[in-house]
Amino acid sequence: MIPDASQDATPDEALLAAMALGDETAGLAFVRRYQRRVYGLALSVLNDATAAEDVAQEAFLRAWKHASVFDHRRGAVATWLLTITRNLAIDAVRARRSVPVGPDDLVWMRLASGERSVEESVVVADSTDRLHVALAELPAEQRRAVALAGIYGRTAAEVAAHEQIPLGTAKTRIRAGITKLRAALAMEAS
Repeated sequence: MIPDASQDATPDEALLAAMALGDETAGLAFVRRYQRRVYGLALSVLNDATAAEDVAQEAFLRAWKHASVFDHRRGAVATWLLTITRNLAIDAVRARRSVPVGPDDLVWMRLASGERSVEESVVVADSTDRLHVALAELPAEQRRAVALAGIYGRTAAEVAAHEQIPLGTAKTRIRAGITKLRAALAMEAS
């Protein structure tokens, strides 16, 4: 039979000191001594048995990790441990609490997020398909110039350097390619 840890005469500070040195037996005695109080406090704050178990476990883990920094001049071990538990429980409540948002705020949040509606996504996908078809119909040198300028954001001078052509030729290819794309897309739209 497991002895009742509450009957153990070892002072709390001695248990913490032993825990700081990695003594698992002291850790077990410490948990048995405070498990009901820690779980009870967590349960009273959270009103959820599973969440209270998680908070209690985390509280004991933190006590184990920080046993070496406990200062008896600042308070009793029980107060220290229950403060850790209370703070973890409050953090858990905050994490699961949802913030109500009004319908008007949802509209603005959606606009600010940049997300598209299903209808907008269909239109964009259709436009993208048409753009790909129109790009494929351009001569290869114009297609590369338009892609470098329009998709990759290169300047005409950078396109010229990349393609190893004069600057004027690069400008002409970009302009001619864009003009043909506009005409092709306008013709498909009508």
